[in-house]
Amino acid sequence: MAENYQSQLDDLLTTGVQKGASDIHLSPGYYPTLRIDGALVPLSDQKILSKTDIEGMVAALLGKDRKARFEKTLEADFSYQLGQDLRFRVNIYETRGNQAAVLRYVSNEIRSIADLHLPDQIKIFTKLSQGFVLVAGPTGHGKSTTCAAIIQAINMERTEKIITIEDPIEYIFNPERSIIDQREVGSDTLTFAGALRSTFRENANVIMVGELRDYDTISAAVTAAETGHLVLGSIHTNDAAQTIERIIDIFPPNQQRQIVSQLANSLSGVISQRLIPGMRGGLIPAVEVMIASTAVRNLIRESKIEQLNLAIETGAQAGMISLNQSLALLVRNKLISLEQAKFYSPNITSLQTLLK
Repeated sequence: MAENYQSQLDDLLTTGVQKGASDIHLSPGYYPTLRIDGALVPLSDQKILSKTDIEGMVAALLGKDRKARFEKTLEADFSYQLGQDLRFRVNIYETRGNQAAVLRYVSNEIRSIADLHLPDQIKIFTKLSQGFVLVAGPTGHGKSTTCAAIIQAINMERTEKIITIEDPIEYIFNPERSIIDQREVGSDTLTFAGALRSTFRENANVIMVGELRDYDTISAAVTAAETGHLVLGSIHTNDAAQTIERIIDIFPPNQQRQIVSQLANSLSGVISQRLIPGMRGGLIPAVEVMIASTAVRNLIRESKIEQLNLAIETGAQAGMISLNQSLALLVRNKLISLEQAKFYSPNITSLQTLLK
C-alpha cells in the first residue's frame, strides 16, 4: 500500500513539473492543484484527494525520522529529491485535524541575473566585498531565485568562501571559482542565528541567509555585515522602507537607536520584487532597487524612513529604480498589461504620470 502512495506522489510531482507548475498543492477534499504562472489550476482529470490519500503521500515524503518530529511540531519544512533531476521544497502542515502539503519545484538550473530579466543595477551587489543586501517581497515572488543568481555570479567571478544557511536548502551550487558550503537548519545546524555566529570562525567572505525572520538572526546578520562579510538575506516585506522599519521594530526599544546606526553604516541595498503574469505567458519580475547612497544612509540614521521612497524615485543616477518605474517600463515594453501594473502599483496616480 505504501508503494502505491509513493508512486501516486511521484506521478503527481512529475506531472506538475511537466506542466510548468511552480507549486503542487495536496489538500484533502480537493483535486491535486498546480500553481502555474501565479494561478491555481486543479488537475480535474485526477481523483479528489481523500484524507487517507494525503496521509499516505505525507508518510512517503516524511520517512520515519521526520515523521516523529512532525508529530511533535505539526509543521515540517524540508527538501525532497525525486530521481536525479527533480527537487522540491516541501511544507507539511495540519488543517482541521487533517494533513496537507505544498511542494515547490526547485530547478537544478541556477539562472543568471540577465536570464531572470532582473535589472542590471543588481549586478552592483555581486561586486561588494562587505555589506548587507536584503531581497524583499511576498512569498512566492522569486526571492530565493534572485539570491541564488547573486551567489552564482559571485561563484563564477570571484574566489571567495561562501556559506549559505537555509531552511531547507533549495538551489544546489556547484563550486566554480569559490568554495561553497551549504548548511540546512535542522540537519546541519540547529538555528539560523547559531550558524551565522559560527561563520566568524569558518573564514567566510560571503554569507547567504535563507530567511531573516527573528531578532537573533537579524542581529547576527547585521553584526556579520559590520565585521567585514558580505551578507545576503531574504525577508518577507513589501518594499525598502517597510524592510528597514521591520528590522528596526524587531529590536526592543532600548536597542533601536543602536540598530539604526548599524543599518546606516552596514546596509548596501534592498531589492524588492514582484512576479507579474506576462502578456505572453510566464511571470515577469518588477523590481525596486534601493542602493545605500549617502542620502539613503542619512535618512536611515535620522530615522526619516518615510522619505526613502522619494530618495529611490529620484536616485536613478545612483542606480536606483522604484517599483512604479519598473512597472511603467514593463508596460511600455508590452511585457505586462496596464491592468496588472495597476494591481501591483503602490501608487496608481504616480504610475499613470510615468506612463504619459
